[in-house]
Amino acid sequence: MKPVEIYTTPTCPYCMAAKRLLDKKGVAFTEIDVSRDPGLRAAMTKRANGGYTVPQIFIGGTHVGGCDDIHALDHAGKLDPMLA
Repeated sequence: MKPVEIYTTPTCPYCMAAKRLLDKKGVAFTEIDVSRDPGLRAAMTKRANGGYTVPQIFIGGTHVGGCDDIHALDHAGKLDPMLA
């Protein structure tokens, strides 16, 4: 399974929803909390090509977007192949 990274903040409901989806699929992920570190948020924004809201999700180093994006991939049947 490809490594999954998710940039989050502790109180973000969209972050929680994205993590629930990954948990439901049994996917291990690395969570990076950007709430208290402006440097981490800046790195996230640069890595996500300007995406400054959380969550920002990467699968195998590829930016897939945020919560709505990962759910759309799942509904389209494209998430599981990306994770494999």
